[in-house]
Amino acid sequence: MKITDLLNEKSIMLQGSANSKQEAIDQLIELMMENGNIQDKDEYKRVVLKREEEGTTGIGEGIAIPHGKTDAVTKPGLAAMVIPDGVNFDSLDGNPAKLLFLIAAPNTKDNVHLDVLSRLSTLLMDTNFRQALFDAKSPKEFLKCIDEAESEKLGEEKNEKDYYEILAITGCPTGIAHTYMAAEALEQMGEQLGHKVKVETHGSSGVKNKFTKEEIKNAKGIIVASDTKIDLSRFDGKKLIKAKVADGINKPKELIEHVLSPNAKVYHSNTKNTSEQDSEEKEKIGTKIYKHLMNGVTHMLPFVVGGGILTAIAFLLDDYSINPANFGMNTPIAAFFKTVGGAAFNVMLYILAGYIAMSIADRPGLAVGFVGGILAVQGTTFESLTNADITLVSSGFLGALIAGFVGGYIVLGLKKLCSYLPNSIEGIKTILLYPVFGILLMGLFMLIINPYVAAINTAINNYLSSMSSANKIILGAILGGMMAVDLGGPINKAAYTFGTGMLASGQYEIMAAVMAGGMVPPLAIALLATAFPRKIPKKDKQAAYVNYIMGLSFISEGAIPFASADPLRTIPAFVIGSAITGALSMLFSCTLMAPHGGIFVIATIGHPVKYLLAIAVGAIVSTAIMAKLKKNLPDYENVKQVKEGM
Repeated sequence: MKITDLLNEKSIMLQGSANSKQEAIDQLIELMMENGNIQDKDEYKRVVLKREEEGTTGIGEGIAIPHGKTDAVTKPGLAAMVIPDGVNFDSLDGNPAKLLFLIAAPNTKDNVHLDVLSRLSTLLMDTNFRQALFDAKSPKEFLKCIDEAESEKLGEEKNEKDYYEILAITGCPTGIAHTYMAAEALEQMGEQLGHKVKVETHGSSGVKNKFTKEEIKNAKGIIVASDTKIDLSRFDGKKLIKAKVADGINKPKELIEHVLSPNAKVYHSNTKNTSEQDSEEKEKIGTKIYKHLMNGVTHMLPFVVGGGILTAIAFLLDDYSINPANFGMNTPIAAFFKTVGGAAFNVMLYILAGYIAMSIADRPGLAVGFVGGILAVQGTTFESLTNADITLVSSGFLGALIAGFVGGYIVLGLKKLCSYLPNSIEGIKTILLYPVFGILLMGLFMLIINPYVAAINTAINNYLSSMSSANKIILGAILGGMMAVDLGGPINKAAYTFGTGMLASGQYEIMAAVMAGGMVPPLAIALLATAFPRKIPKKDKQAAYVNYIMGLSFISEGAIPFASADPLRTIPAFVIGSAITGALSMLFSCTLMAPHGGIFVIATIGHPVKYLLAIAVGAIVSTAIMAKLKKNLPDYENVKQVKEGM
């Protein structure tokens, strides 16, 4: 960290004067306060003076560098003062101090003050440098002297616009909220700790803020906080740690401190014994399955959302009385929407299977998984030379799911077998051996399992179609409650994936209950802030009101900060309200063909008024429970929290 990153013109005083060491320190602390680095001035001063009692920081040659490391410091800072007449600072050589630097360091493992002390001491050994600082006519000139000295003496570039100490990647399965919340948390924590952090987001709209080669070269460490597969080959030779995207939101400080610590392992992309492989071996089987599944779901969602909404619009525009059996295709405009929407909707399970396999086996797995998805959905009947029909029946969503995982591991097996072949044929493995034998084995596998999986699918669909009202209500309550348990985590995604899978089978009531349940938590937070303002800290009010938009948009993650701050009072309220909403949605027989969109796809929802009623009831119940469980915040506490949030 450069000295000029911590020092600015506001925190520099030239032509200063002080009658004592105490007075000089007081003036330096006031300069430091200008930067907003300190939240408790008295505590910081106590720590600085305690350090002086242990031994003077007047190092001689007219220089003093007092410092303090404490929780009272929010981010690293530096203040400087030139006293032409000098001040008695109990210096080691007995001479008055004329050039004073004050260091403020947060209480972290990084020991920022030691790093700055080292850099300052190195520069201040140069008599010409010290004289240049004494002769500076303005704070700007003072900073320029330091910048030039750092570049010359410490071998650093003056222009560091491409230099970031830490690079981070965030990504979540849907790429909508968690991705950007983790990015913001890491950037803000980096600023608090005094480390420049750049975050590359892998969201629903693609990769944003992509790293340059120069940035990767200069970075001290890489943080990958993602629940989807990320290509790490470009980080070969860099310190790298992997974590869940939720850790990026809830544990940014720990991640930053870990990646900068000596314990962070160096990643090597082209060796067998790598930190990446070590970490994967230590991952639980459930975590691996979740990551592979979510990679498929992430890529499938745009097809489901786009195709589902366009297909629903087709039904809105069609005339049922013309031909009930051909509803959705009776008029030219309806037929157009149905055809385009169907084209997207019909390939969603191919995409699911292909990208699950790709997550497991990298690019060679894509074709094998994709073909497995096609065979699962379409089924095939073909005739042998003896005129005996061999039928590959359709196994639907469940078959595509199995095909994705099996396809990935088929390719991994082929890679293992091909590793014994001569290196001279390395080039034809990916283009010839993997796809030919992989697709062949996948076809044989699907031929065997499709009838059994199809029977399971049929049984599930028949059961769901014949469910009594009571059972439907219970299922809706369970799915709605699951959406609120971890707000975008594995349980939430399990319910959501089940809902999208049922869309492919023509079961639209389940998706309606799932989306309604996911809308409740953020809406409840917004209602609480509106109806019971003293239940929410003032500093969080604006974020709470934004949850109206997030809730109506079906972005459950908007409630995460509030759930994290008070989980025992919020999460039970969320789960109860969402369960009630899911149950009511099922009771009202609401349907939904689009797996996302919230209030903005209301025109495509069956029984829309009842659907809105179900959401409103659940949100009100959640709000009432939180209002009962949460205590009113006294005014002084609100004021205190505002100050702490500044």
